[in-house]
Amino acid sequence: MAEFTIRPYGDPILRAKGDSVKEFGPALRSLGDAMLSAMKTAKGIGLAAPQVGLSLQLFVMNVHDEDFLPLLDGKPRQTEEIMPMLLANATVSVPAGEPDTYTEGCLSFPGITGDVERVERAIVRYRDADGAPHILECTGLLARCVQHEHDHCQGVLFIDRMTRPHQLLTAAKVKKLKRATTIEMKAARKAQD
Repeated sequence: MAEFTIRPYGDPILRAKGDSVKEFGPALRSLGDAMLSAMKTAKGIGLAAPQVGLSLQLFVMNVHDEDFLPLLDGKPRQTEEIMPMLLANATVSVPAGEPDTYTEGCLSFPGITGDVERVERAIVRYRDADGAPHILECTGLLARCVQHEHDHCQGVLFIDRMTRPHQLLTAAKVKKLKRATTIEMKAARKAQD
């Protein structure tokens, strides 16, 4: 199993839309396991492929929210039954509703958090590691995680979704992280030459 390092903000792959997953089966399952391992090591609940340097429409999650029961393919399921999850080529619909504001963080932005408004419902159409299609209907923390990780696959970051006051509050930290990442990437390229 490959080991991944989570890419920090400033790495251009985080701003690129991922390609569709085309191959399913054991190799994709192994990739998902490696992503879950990196996510667990970083103490996260979701991780998208671009965050580990892979330009793919793929993310993994391990969310346990006892307050909200998700529907998987139309059937209510306990999160313990379906987690962890691998979602490939996901499309996310967010039903109309009143957005709630919560503080979010991101593994690609260590130490940076900010308030993000999201409607806490989502309907996700995706394929699993074997390529089988599924529909996940969720609310609460799971819906927020789905939206956050799906955004990553589209090149949209949580700082883009932060409320304006929190964008201003975190601007210096975000700029410092981007500068440090850029310097580190240049040094790595120079060492390879």
